[in-house]
Amino acid sequence: MPPSNVGLVSRALAVFAKDLRLELRSRYALNAILMFAITTLAVVSFSLGQSGLSPKLLAALFWVVIFFSAMSGLAQVFIREEESGTALALRLWADPDPVYIGKLAFNFSLLTTMTVVVTPIFFIFTDAPTRHVVEFLPILALGVIGLAGATTLVAAIISRASVKGALFAVLSFPILMPLLIALVAATEKVFAGGGLGQATAELQFLFAYAVVMITASLLLFKFVWGD
Repeated sequence: MPPSNVGLVSRALAVFAKDLRLELRSRYALNAILMFAITTLAVVSFSLGQSGLSPKLLAALFWVVIFFSAMSGLAQVFIREEESGTALALRLWADPDPVYIGKLAFNFSLLTTMTVVVTPIFFIFTDAPTRHVVEFLPILALGVIGLAGATTLVAAIISRASVKGALFAVLSFPILMPLLIALVAATEKVFAGGGLGQATAELQFLFAYAVVMITASLLLFKFVWGD
């Protein structure tokens, strides 16, 4: 591996490790995401009941919970830098590329932890067919990657705004709308028993969305971070 790539990877890992240590100390973002997701799932499932929900409603319910849970904590990866005054030091220490990759890895870790906890609870609280869990995993993985890739750049954009939380959701929603539509459609087909073969078009879109969002964010981040 060329030295430049070694430097990129090592600096990105250092950014990720720093954020992980801070999160393990405060657990603010993780607790916010998990508590919002679990509370929302419990309230909605008890309101709608556990039986008689169509595959489309189950799919929409799952991804709506994931989306709003992500909105409650993912922005902290950059807001914490601005509020603690460490953003300037980070700009001087590292180039934009390793900063973005490290922050992206941290947000991906947060979302992965949330989905590992929330997904089993979702299947327990609802009548979602458990026989399709294995086929649901690729959709879940692509959804997490797409969410992390699209929201990390938005989190950097709103980190200096005065109304950060509301602005984060407002700016993220139009960007994530195509992703959410594809996720709901693919999940509905799997829950209905169609299998991944019926969701080939949605899977291709999800993969392309993740690649395009991460690539575009990596190219644009230097302008956002250096402003």
